[in-house]
Amino acid sequence: MDLTVAITGASGTIYAKRTLQLLAANGVVETINLIVSPTAEVVAQVETGENIRNANAEKINKWLGLDAGSKLIRYWRLDNFAARPSSGSYKQAGMIVVPCSMGTLGAIASGAGTNLIHRAADVCLKERRKLVLVPRETPYNSIHLENMLRLSHAGAQILPASPGFYHKPQTIDDLVEHLCFRILDQFDIPHPTHSAWTGNEVPN
Repeated sequence: MDLTVAITGASGTIYAKRTLQLLAANGVVETINLIVSPTAEVVAQVETGENIRNANAEKINKWLGLDAGSKLIRYWRLDNFAARPSSGSYKQAGMIVVPCSMGTLGAIASGAGTNLIHRAADVCLKERRKLVLVPRETPYNSIHLENMLRLSHAGAQILPASPGFYHKPQTIDDLVEHLCFRILDQFDIPHPTHSAWTGNEVPN
């Protein structure tokens, strides 16, 4: 399975990092086409203290804790419209935008893409491939909601970064992982299931 993952400038870079680590660990995904916006690089440094500016494959591997020579991540520049994910003839399972800024969501909803993230998402929609958008914003205004509805009608899956608590999280990492597991679920990618609802959580 090949996937495209995009990281935009919304808050929540931690979700992107953990999703990538889980994808790298499961052995199902052969290639991850990664696209990172410049604003996402700034947000990552603000939120995590980690510098991924002017990223390349080696720097991303180090950020994720992968072997320096790992070929799993294929890094694409935001302005590279010749990249694999920009073409419908490139066969892949779909795309994840995590976190997804409202600007990116709006651009995808309008179909007027100006960078590789927008174009790759548009390709997934036109080819009827899975597109999972993970917005992280609050509150939503009417424009945000209308754009999400429009994208849902077009076939995208809107998966807000809204943590659940029924799995009794003890740490921030527990909350982050639970959301990332839900992202992987959209592609039927296996992961630890300790946070899945079993029906036995409610005491008799």
